Amino acid sequence: MKLTILGTGNAMVTKCYNTCFAIENDGHYFLVDGGGDNTIMKQLKNAEIPEHAGTAEHFRNEWKYLISTSEKELLELRMKHLLKKDPHASDGGYMIRSLYFDDYWNSAYEEKESGVLMRKKYRIRIYDYSDRSIKLERKKKFGSYIYKESAPLTREEVEKILAGEYEFLLHSPYSLCREFYIECVSNMMRPRTIVDYDRVPWIMDTGTVRITFDCDVRAAVGGYDIFDPTLATLPVLEPGKLVMEVKFTELLPQIIRDLLPPQSAEFTAVSKYVLCYEKTRYLNGFEYWAEN
Repeated sequence: MKLTILGTGNAMVTKCYNTCFAIENDGHYFLVDGGGDNTIMKQLKNAEIPEHAGTAEHFRNEWKYLISTSEKELLELRMKHLLKKDPHASDGGYMIRSLYFDDYWNSAYEEKESGVLMRKKYRIRIYDYSDRSIKLERKKKFGSYIYKESAPLTREEVEKILAGEYEFLLHSPYSLCREFYIECVSNMMRPRTIVDYDRVPWIMDTGTVRITFDCDVRAAVGGYDIFDPTLATLPVLEPGKLVMEVKFTELLPQIIRDLLPPQSAEFTAVSKYVLCYEKTRYLNGFEYWAEN
């Protein structure tokens, strides 16, 4: 961690200081501007700090729709002329399993239910029950905008986390792992629920448009071993329903907008985590008293 004093405060004060400074950690900058006026830009240049250092987090737009299977089939007929299947998806799709964590106060769930504008969730994600690609992810949300961070994990490290052994996270080269360690120790971040679904992803060559269909959304029960394919699951959506997600960075082309479900369609902000949490919390005794 590096502290850089920029020194652009008002030199006329005698009893207080409003000096500007920047803190750098792993290439990320935190800038405190104490009223340095336009001189701050000159000082940033002199200190060799990029002007865009404070905008490293690029949020993406995320729109969700609750649609039917027949609507999905109709949309795919129209989409195939403009988008293509994600090349990373074998046989047109893949299965996603995510183990979500929440703190002692169930903040991720409660903030979602209360409509808090800025919130975050931690999860460990794998694909097709395999340990070839394991990621610790933090998803930040600001209204309809999202920002995701990730760090790789090994199967042994996941098993340590499930066993309550967090010490290795503190010594990880990834800042996300170190911050997750603080959450686990200070806020008692613990596993809450496993979310399973089958994803069919479509992408557009130009831009950053990504459209996904998440089918058969279900909550796994009976344990938190995300590598166990035999865990029983409970469906969380009505039969024939699925979640369609549209993600893009800056501008959604009009030709893609015309493909989306009409305004009369069911535009939803319900998260898969919330659906699965509510489906399974009775098994863990979370807030059982609230329903009495």
